[in-house]
Amino acid sequence: MSHVFPRHSKSLPPIGLTGIGAYLVDEHGNHYLDGSGGAAVSCLGHSDQDVVDAIKNQLDQMAFAHTSFLSSAPAEALADLLIAHAPPGLERVYFVSGGSEAVEAALKMARQYYVEIGQPERSKIIARRQSYHGNTLGALAVGGNAWRRAQFDPLLIDVSHIAPCYAYREQRPGEGEVDFGLRMANELEAEILRLGPDQVMAFVAEPVVGATLGAVPAVTGYFKRIREICDQYGVLLILDEVMCGMGRTGTLFACEHDGISPDICTIAKGLGAGYQPIGATLCSGKIYDAIAGGSGFFQHGHTYIGHPTACAAGLAVVKKLTSGLVDGVAEKGEMLQDLLRARLGQHPNVGNIRGRGLFVGVEFVGDRDTKASLHPGLNFHAKLKKAAFAEGLICYPMGGTVDGRMGDHVLLAPPFISTADNLEDLTDKLSAAVDAVTGDLGL
Repeated sequence: MSHVFPRHSKSLPPIGLTGIGAYLVDEHGNHYLDGSGGAAVSCLGHSDQDVVDAIKNQLDQMAFAHTSFLSSAPAEALADLLIAHAPPGLERVYFVSGGSEAVEAALKMARQYYVEIGQPERSKIIARRQSYHGNTLGALAVGGNAWRRAQFDPLLIDVSHIAPCYAYREQRPGEGEVDFGLRMANELEAEILRLGPDQVMAFVAEPVVGATLGAVPAVTGYFKRIREICDQYGVLLILDEVMCGMGRTGTLFACEHDGISPDICTIAKGLGAGYQPIGATLCSGKIYDAIAGGSGFFQHGHTYIGHPTACAAGLAVVKKLTSGLVDGVAEKGEMLQDLLRARLGQHPNVGNIRGRGLFVGVEFVGDRDTKASLHPGLNFHAKLKKAAFAEGLICYPMGGTVDGRMGDHVLLAPPFISTADNLEDLTDKLSAAVDAVTGDLGL
């Protein structure tokens, strides 16, 4: 009997033994193509020797040092490398152990910034429905994932949520992309005015929405208008790139595609590529200087922030990402979408195939013409995950795509090292799983 507390006590996973490139192997010798990188984590696959060697070398030198006493060479070098490639204005890096911690740090950083500059009345946060920002209480409150929030609602801080920039569902007939983007972005201004411009401290958003919505990029111009609104009302823009950043969408930072810089940016997942738990919160010089020149002390921290071994892994990963590996992500992403459209584009239960780079979503429907969702009672996403696993594919299906209750999608985020054969294998396995589930349900 296992004494591990599993994610789901009624569906115990097999034991994984080895990782080889884009595949994982369990105790029975079954091979699984990691078509979602776990949760968009394993960007380098599962057997990168350079990263493994970097971890081993750091363990031989200094495994851990608490940051209240010592910094470390890997942390300093990784921060330098990230800032050298970061969007303009970002100047400091606060290392944590994962995405939820990065978002928590971002929220506290934003709050302390306004306290330091003499605007303590700013405490309100605006985010978007159908978003996901992590599972700690602060991050969960900011997120708009209804299913994850439901039982914890009484414990969550009050956060305003506006509509996502979700063209497949929200764009009106005859409405151009630019007009749609402006209409969605202007919801932020309306909410700032409703709450009081002097009360709002931050707007939080994913440049490409991940787990909850299924790889939905904003339309052109949306984030430029968001940036303008934040500047106009003195609101900090926090971009959550925990899932979509670190090369996943074809640029090291996802917001590069939108031509903007945030005030605070959170990263994780691909930062350590699964080899070590690490995340980071990057902030502008303005924010750092306000804290450094004021109290001088950021009232936050965890035991493992700036962990030397984790930073050594992150440094090895980012060196690879910035040495040309990310350059091929956009092309491979187009290849994957082309393969999916060829195999599933006309499937009666596939409504939309979307994404950016190797961050791709497939939304399932009951009717392609009306975009009517499948009934949630069918539990389509859960059945698809099980069927895909039986085919030898790890993917990331989820329900509640449309409003937290209705809608199903699958998120795909294969490793950047994926070959054309890997992407074809992914498509074959997913198509077989979709056919199996729709056939069993009589759709």
